[in-house]
Amino acid sequence: MAKQKGIIKLKGTIGDITFYKSKDGYLAREKGGVEASRIANDPAFQRTRENGEEFGRAGNAGKVLRNSMRGLLQHASDRLMVSRLTAKFIEVVKADATNPRGQRNVIDGEAMLLEGFEFNINGKLGNTLHVPFTASIDRATGTLKVDLPSFVPINMIAAPGGTTHFKVVSAAAAVDFEGGSFEADSNESGVMAWDEAPTAVINLANAVTAASTHPLFLSLGVEFYQDVNGTKYPLKNGAYNALALVKVDA
Repeated sequence: MAKQKGIIKLKGTIGDITFYKSKDGYLAREKGGVEASRIANDPAFQRTRENGEEFGRAGNAGKVLRNSMRGLLQHASDRLMVSRLTAKFIEVVKADATNPRGQRNVIDGEAMLLEGFEFNINGKLGNTLHVPFTASIDRATGTLKVDLPSFVPINMIAAPGGTTHFKVVSAAAAVDFEGGSFEADSNESGVMAWDEAPTAVINLANAVTAASTHPLFLSLGVEFYQDVNGTKYPLKNGAYNALALVKVDA
């Protein structure tokens, strides 16, 4: 590829040259590649088709999971989160030891590999919340909860500069990856001062249908605020809010 120079920047295709904008600036490259019809039918591209099918399943699964936690992700995700989550789902699909290549899927894979996934690299839960919390999933009752003991915020939460307040949030989801649907529930603590006063015990319980047969996911996060004349504003538009999958039951 080549970088575009000059005052006028182009986007689109002229002849065999494609002009486009990326994070590295305005670039140009020669049009090329194998025709789609050949990839779809030529035996030589069997592996390519198999990889494409599994990549598609991973991408769709990631989308369904993101939608189930959309409310929290609007306040806690980085710009590469989608691609990172898709890559993790590809690992899940590849862990399917039941089906042949091209037919491997999330249901027969290892969804447990998603446990610990951080949705915001700029504010990892593991680097933010130092309270020894307990996360649990009771499939029989459909209860997914996180319990935190009393703690001193300024000692146990690594907050970004400008923080005056915070809250702890959680979300639960029962995800039907094959049907592309989900059931979700969320909960949160009140907004608390980030200071030296010990908090009360925090218990966040989320509910989904009892005895669900779908994979269950529980996430935990911390959102930061700044008090300005009595109004709590999301700190830096949530750029450093933390959110991670803390428990998975597949």
